[in-house]
Amino acid sequence: MAAVPAVLVRARELVEPALVAAVDRLCDELRLPARYHFGWVEADGSPSTAGPGKGLRPALAVLSAEAVGADGAVAVPGAAAVELVHNFSLVHDDIVDGDVERRHRPTVWAVFGVDDAVISGDALHNLAFQVLLDTPTGQSGGEPSPERVRATIRLVTATTAMIAGQSADMAFDDLPEVDLAACLAMEADKTGALLGYSASVGAVLAGAPADQVDALEVYGQELGLAFQAVDDVLGIWGDPSVTGKAAGNDLRERKKSMPVASVLSGGGTAAAELRAVYDVAGDLSDDDVERASAVIEAAGGRDDTIAEASRRLDAALAAIDGVGLEVGAVDELTGLARFVAEREF
Repeated sequence: MAAVPAVLVRARELVEPALVAAVDRLCDELRLPARYHFGWVEADGSPSTAGPGKGLRPALAVLSAEAVGADGAVAVPGAAAVELVHNFSLVHDDIVDGDVERRHRPTVWAVFGVDDAVISGDALHNLAFQVLLDTPTGQSGGEPSPERVRATIRLVTATTAMIAGQSADMAFDDLPEVDLAACLAMEADKTGALLGYSASVGAVLAGAPADQVDALEVYGQELGLAFQAVDDVLGIWGDPSVTGKAAGNDLRERKKSMPVASVLSGGGTAAAELRAVYDVAGDLSDDDVERASAVIEAAGGRDDTIAEASRRLDAALAAIDGVGLEVGAVDELTGLARFVAEREF
């Protein structure tokens, strides 16, 4: 497995204090579920060693500021905001998917109930925009800077796309099959939009030229598709002890993920066999999941998805080449992208 890039730790140390301060602004009833979700405390409020997630989005935000020659601290409001939006979506996704475990511990709704989880996710969503529109300390006039306003507008756009992607993903559940083009379009919205925002918000807050902001956004969008391709592979063949989810979880939920869509798009015997498994009445058994997994792998769905991740990685790296970004930051963006495409969790 690829070594964890140092920027993930560096960005977490820079951004987490702002994230903690933001969550602490929530009312008493919502603060505990939010802090529990982030892995800072247990359900009873006692300190936790669970820790947060990978922190990819804050790292991208910090690097995007550094890529245009600014201090990474410039990106902190955007990094905190995008992490809040991302986590609001995770809290709600767990409810929609019925997932009772995330990062090797019970999900928010499984601990606090659906009602508290829904409203906690809503609160994290709203908090993201508060963080971005706060007036920086020492700024006169009481109005957010033009850069913060632009960053907020872009976050609205990215969040809208993410929600549309999630809606399309849910709609796929009611379709007998989904082709690869539709799957990629859904995942570009669901994952690519927010990673595109993450990878450019630091540059926006630094007041960078539009061509550099756009290049970083494309990098993030393409990285988002590489990330999702790997995630889709792990959702079927990932090691539960590493991923924190049951083996074959995506198949058990009958998700039309990239490996599945690849096989369905190919038609023939493999598509018919896979469709037959997905059409089984009631919950899929372990044997059903194993059969579907074998069909997909034999038909090339796993290899095709890994190849898609590689293509998207190449496109991400090409986007930030030759636009005048800082060499050191580009090197770190490259290392982070390769880590995403080679990760096992």
